[in-house]
Amino acid sequence: MAITHDTIERKTGLLIALVILVVSIGGLVEIVPLFFQKNLIEPVAGLKPYEPLRLVGRDVYIREGCYNCHSQMIRPFRAETERYGPYSVAGEFVYDRPFQWGSKRTGPDLARVGGRYSDDWHRLHLTNPRDVVPESNMPPYAFLDRPIGGPDVSARMKALKILGHPYSDEEIAKAGETIKGKTEMDALIAYLQGLGTQLKTVKG
Repeated sequence: MAITHDTIERKTGLLIALVILVVSIGGLVEIVPLFFQKNLIEPVAGLKPYEPLRLVGRDVYIREGCYNCHSQMIRPFRAETERYGPYSVAGEFVYDRPFQWGSKRTGPDLARVGGRYSDDWHRLHLTNPRDVVPESNMPPYAFLDRPIGGPDVSARMKALKILGHPYSDEEIAKAGETIKGKTEMDALIAYLQGLGTQLKTVKG
């Protein structure tokens, strides 16, 4: 017996099963080919995994929910590239787990913020944003001026190495020493200062 459109609409279970089947096939058709496109799975020239201080800073960035107000993905539109710089490409995010693209811009996009301001500017901005941007509605993060704590960064790097990040055993062993005496604010600033710098170097 042929299944008619009317039959499918009347039988909820059948409708749900067919919808799941169609969505699954459509998803596979769109997603699977991406795993075979080298420009999507290989890092851009000059891209390196996060060094320990920037890795800690990235964790602080995620913990404090910075991605809720700042995106890190410049779309290929003239209005965006003129304001923020070269549009984002997939190879920039190979070492981002998870990526920080975001979808909301209460504040500006940060994909190319690295090197745009000095460390002192970032420190003032994080301590009290309105000291440098009077119209800012960003909350202050003065409390980040405290010693780095939390999980061992060496253990984090070991886990990332298993996932394919090219850390050497020596880098992992020395990770704890390289962040000794640093604050969470130092780490966050280091993370921000590196954003987008690899692509800037490649494109000149």
